[in-house]
Amino acid sequence: MAEWGAGLLLLLSCASLLHPSAPSKHPSKGVSPRSFTAFWFSAEPADTVTVRGGHALLNCSAHSDWGTPPRIEWRKDGAILDPATDDRRQLLPDGSLLISGVLHGKNNKPDEGVYQCVASIDGLGSIGSRTARLTVAAVPRFSSQPEVASVHHGDSLVLTCDVSLDLARFTRWERDRQPLELSPRVLQLPGAALVVSTATEADVGRYRCVLENLGPSKASEEVELQVVPEDGTERELQFLRQPESVTVLAGEGTLLPCVAAGYPRPSVRWQRDNVPLSDSDGRFEIVGGGSLRIMDLTEDDTGTYSCLAESGNETIEAEAELRVRVSPRFLKTPSSIYAYESMDIDFQCDVTGSPPPTVKWVKNGDAIIPGDYFKIINEHDLLILGLVKSDEGFYQCLAENDAGNIQSNAQLIILDHTPAPPGSGRGPTPSAPRDVVASLVSTRFVKLTWRPPAEPHGDNLTYSVFHRLEGAARERVQNGTRPGDLQVAVQNLLPDTRYSFRVVAHNRIGPGESSAPIIVATQPELQVPGPAPNLQVASVAPTSVTVSWGTPLTGNGEIQAYKLYYMEKGLDGEKDVDVAGLSYTLTGLKKFMEYSFRVVAYNKHGPGVSTEDVAVKTLSDVPSAPPQNLTLEAQNSKSVMVRWQPPPPDTQNGELIGYKVRYRKGSRKSEAVETTGGTQLYQLIDGLERGTEYSFRVLALTVNGSGPATDWATAETFESDLDESRVPDAPTSLHVRPLVNSIVVSWTPPENQDVVVRGYTIGYGIGSPHAQTVKVDHKQRFYSIEHLDPSSNYVITLKAFNNLGEGLPLYESAITRPQSDPIDPDVDFYEILHAPFTPAPDPSPMLPPVGVQASVLSHDTIKVSWADNSLPKNQKITDSRWYTVRWKTNIPANTKFKTANTTTLSHMVTGLKPNTLYEFSVMVTKGRRISTWSMTAHGTTFESIPSSPPKDVTVVSKEGRPRTIIVNWQPPSEANGKITGYIIYYSTDVNAEVHNWVIEPVVGNRLTHQVQELTLDTVYYFKLQARNSKGMGPMSEAVQFRTPKVEPSDKMPNDQASGPMKPGGRGSDPDHSPRSPFDKPGMSGSSDSHLLVIVIVISMGVFTIIVVLVGAFFCTRRSSSHQKKKRAASKSANSSHKHKGSSKDLKPPDLWIHHERLELKPMDKSPDPNPAVSDTSITHSSQDVVPTDTSVTTSGHQRRNSYRGLEAEDSVSALGGRRGIRPKIVMPFDTQPPQQSARSTPSVEPLPGSIPHSGPTEHAQTEGGFHGSAPDAESGFHPPTAHVRPSHPLKSFAVPPVPAHGPAFEPAALTGPPSQLASVKTASVGTLNRARPPMAVTVPSAPDIPETSKMLEEAESSYERDELSEEMAHLEGLMKDLNTITTA
Repeated sequence: MAEWGAGLLLLLSCASLLHPSAPSKHPSKGVSPRSFTAFWFSAEPADTVTVRGGHALLNCSAHSDWGTPPRIEWRKDGAILDPATDDRRQLLPDGSLLISGVLHGKNNKPDEGVYQCVASIDGLGSIGSRTARLTVAAVPRFSSQPEVASVHHGDSLVLTCDVSLDLARFTRWERDRQPLELSPRVLQLPGAALVVSTATEADVGRYRCVLENLGPSKASEEVELQVVPEDGTERELQFLRQPESVTVLAGEGTLLPCVAAGYPRPSVRWQRDNVPLSDSDGRFEIVGGGSLRIMDLTEDDTGTYSCLAESGNETIEAEAELRVRVSPRFLKTPSSIYAYESMDIDFQCDVTGSPPPTVKWVKNGDAIIPGDYFKIINEHDLLILGLVKSDEGFYQCLAENDAGNIQSNAQLIILDHTPAPPGSGRGPTPSAPRDVVASLVSTRFVKLTWRPPAEPHGDNLTYSVFHRLEGAARERVQNGTRPGDLQVAVQNLLPDTRYSFRVVAHNRIGPGESSAPIIVATQPELQVPGPAPNLQVASVAPTSVTVSWGTPLTGNGEIQAYKLYYMEKGLDGEKDVDVAGLSYTLTGLKKFMEYSFRVVAYNKHGPGVSTEDVAVKTLSDVPSAPPQNLTLEAQNSKSVMVRWQPPPPDTQNGELIGYKVRYRKGSRKSEAVETTGGTQLYQLIDGLERGTEYSFRVLALTVNGSGPATDWATAETFESDLDESRVPDAPTSLHVRPLVNSIVVSWTPPENQDVVVRGYTIGYGIGSPHAQTVKVDHKQRFYSIEHLDPSSNYVITLKAFNNLGEGLPLYESAITRPQSDPIDPDVDFYEILHAPFTPAPDPSPMLPPVGVQASVLSHDTIKVSWADNSLPKNQKITDSRWYTVRWKTNIPANTKFKTANTTTLSHMVTGLKPNTLYEFSVMVTKGRRISTWSMTAHGTTFESIPSSPPKDVTVVSKEGRPRTIIVNWQPPSEANGKITGYIIYYSTDVNAEVHNWVIEPVVGNRLTHQVQELTLDTVYYFKLQARNSKGMGPMSEAVQFRTPKVEPSDKMPNDQASGPMKPGGRGSDPDHSPRSPFDKPGMSGSSDSHLLVIVIVISMGVFTIIVVLVGAFFCTRRSSSHQKKKRAASKSANSSHKHKGSSKDLKPPDLWIHHERLELKPMDKSPDPNPAVSDTSITHSSQDVVPTDTSVTTSGHQRRNSYRGLEAEDSVSALGGRRGIRPKIVMPFDTQPPQQSARSTPSVEPLPGSIPHSGPTEHAQTEGGFHGSAPDAESGFHPPTAHVRPSHPLKSFAVPPVPAHGPAFEPAALTGPPSQLASVKTASVGTLNRARPPMAVTVPSAPDIPETSKMLEEAESSYERDELSEEMAHLEGLMKDLNTITTA
């Protein structure tokens, strides 16, 4: 039983080796390795502040389950401290460090620094605590003393206590030598100052500031605070203490000081990021008359806080930045791991915080430096490659940011492989895998294949591949993905590096023998240039920048060009420019805008390594646009408040340092100027005259000067100083006029004209007047409430208001009219209100928008903006007009416009195609009036990654080189930019991961590539991927290709592998190469059949030649009386056209064989409506065809040249015939058209007119057939009114050609009555036991042409045409039958 238990333990131990790539957090069942040891800190040091001469205590306490107490040591700034060398440092029993008599001088600060506690256990490892900073504060003293002060009753006062920030936490205040009790009215600020708000007589006394808890207490001088009665005299509004930017930890609280004084007593309110703080949030509290206290801070509280103090008509503002920092916090801590040697493991550590923490790893207290085998991945995780025994120990993840630091540890235990003891009876392990080879070698991976072991000793073997750098001691292992896999791709290798590989097989018993190591060298990467050094960018003007750089240190060949990339800050669209030299001045940039620049060098291999980005901001300039939204408000009879907004950000061209306010009285030319500083956006202009109109305009200032001014705006001071100490009375009247979708409201001002009215508030809603509100100017007397529902009961309220508040309201109700009520929407307000202030409708037509601009924002978004000249100069829309934006692209040309409506002066057009030019135009609509379309603006969207793969990917074998293939493709349909390159992926496994495919890059202007040195008789899969400046597109579908089995000795052009072998087929194996049937005496049955076919073919060829010779002999001898009568009739018909000539100018007919059409044809060029039958009608019967003359309009000279060309062509063909070339004779069949044919439709020409000549198109051919003429053959007689062009310059029996050009055809030239024409015979050619319908051939007679008559006469003297036609018809039928026999 004990032996069985021991065997089970060994079996489970070996089973754990089958998949060693998955490290375990726990030991396998049945195996008893040592357990993990808990090792932790119960106390860690914290940041401490002390003073010179004081003492400091840094806590530390560590514990473990090991049994041996840990040994504690301390490090200061990374160096180990030895307490024995310094009596002032004492190591306490629990491990804490006590420093007495802290030293701190100007040049000697031995105790200040960063401390860390390290706990160690021999044989186990070490861990380190979090770090803590010891700060030595300055000497406790007051840099200034509080001063005697007095405060008006109810006002605020600040008593200063100036100490260093490190000592502010140790201060407190006393009044009359008694501790001062603080309250929301009396509080101490973070800087130790004391605020007394809403002062009363109870605050009178003598105050002093006290420093304590740092040795002997120190107190400042005592000052007396006096409270004086309020006399009502106006005092300037001012800040006694403004908020200051501060950084606070999350969870803590802070106080933002803001103390204002003045009379009337100021009120203080706070905003965060220009949004008023919510009163409902209990974490915010205003104390001390205006300071803001925030409790339990969160990261969301970060922002800009503004304190606004208001007194009467005056407002002042101060702001500060609050930054909330969050200490690091673990989202996932590292876990302890069991592992074996040669494995790869990953310690995971996930942290969060603000700002994002930095992570470093420590092993046994020593920092880990990332290298070849220790890597930081996923920003925080630690990856250890190829474990060795010395990697065992404790690993710690340390996270740190400005708010603090934390640590967590985990243990790594390396397990030993347990060998099977002798005689255990567990069975043998596999032998070594055989034939280990590298089937694919790339720059960064190698694919290994092998054969199973000769002695597997089991089924479902798994395999492990061990690899190491040649000569290195640390080895790594990678396992197969599935049992039985005979290949593994080893990733993440270095290019151009030699590696050693070996393979081990595993069965259920354990690992077997290792294969012999093989050495494989990875391929070198493309030798592209390195980064250009010394990249410098200098701003030389507001719109230009000069960029310079050096030649790359590793150019890897001649540098052909450089590409300079630049991008505006805040945008994702990078632009580029090609540069030939080492510097470039870029112009046309935006003013005072930050840009980033980088440079890439190019050589013959393509783009190299990019430089790091260098940022620079262009120089500032004067603003290019005026301030916006200028508003004027008369405060009283002597002052006007001017308010405005800054110019648009992209027109400020620099940091604004202030504004100039220019004003003048009426239309005078003389101007006065007042200047504001900083970011103040208002200015009170006082000292003006009563009841006088003034004009104002504002200019923005930068360090370069002032920009353009706003348009003049006018305001009139009051005749008298109206009362604003109370709210206005109610308006005297309120009238409403309901329409279908609107209600027109009119009113009269309050009866009491001595109270200031700043404007009117109109409220309205269905059943309640508080649903919607709108404010109008104090001069306005009517308003149209738009976009209402028909047939609805609305309640309307009207109130006058000033700076003190709103007055009493007036109420009115109205029911809008039903939808069917025909009310003209263009209501004349004059008829409704009978008021002189109401303008009449504008009769002028709508003007189109102007200044249309298209601003490209991304690859699919363009912002279109414009201006409207029919609006006021401030471009504020106050009516119900809307704008229609339309856009389109010119690719394709018939693209339709797309439109969108908007009520603003800009529109964001989205969903566009990348890298596409669009045109935009805008029109405005107001009521029934519509403008024309504006002028167009154009914009090209930015590039994006290709959204489709390369198309039409094909793979073919290279002629004569079976190990080389050629990949061809076409660019992607949706390239989304200029294609800069392609990547070809190929692999022997179509299901392999992408990183397991071999890649070959190709430049973007090529659409073909050769892949060399492939393995024979192997199926490869190819994919393509295109890239542009934005990145890589999708991959194409895999294309399969099988290389040839062997490399043929005779590389003929057609000896190419075309794909996978068919089952049962023969490849190019030499054992199955084609042989001649006469190679050996012993031939197979297949060879006998081939020999029989060859003998039959040769016999039939000899028979064919004999038949042809016999037919030719009979053709020259045979004659009949009927044929002589026809010849006599022909001579009689043409007697008037005879000319003397010699027969030597014409050659007797020969038998020509057309080697392209492979059929017999006459050489006559006369027209024929049927390409299968010439005008010399060849028939199987002895019927004759009455010859008629042909009218032709081509030049005789050209005709003779063409004839001589045919003779030369025929001679070549005849020469081939004499050399023994036997063409296959194919006769045309009804069911299959010939390979070449003439036009099947004759060109119709009127009888009286001239016949058009064929010109250079005489030999032109179109697809036709033998069916095109069938209808003509059945339709009966047709007069000779058609001229059919010849079918082809065929080589066959021929008669002399008819002259080309001649006089116009005349009806009188026809010889004989129409009955003669009707006796035209038909020709029928039999085709494979099938009769063809007869086809009529009509040939018009020729006009009086001397040369034609001469040639016909010569033809008569040499041979008989009709006799020859009859014999040729018989010969043609014989040849057809012979052809049928041979093809069968």
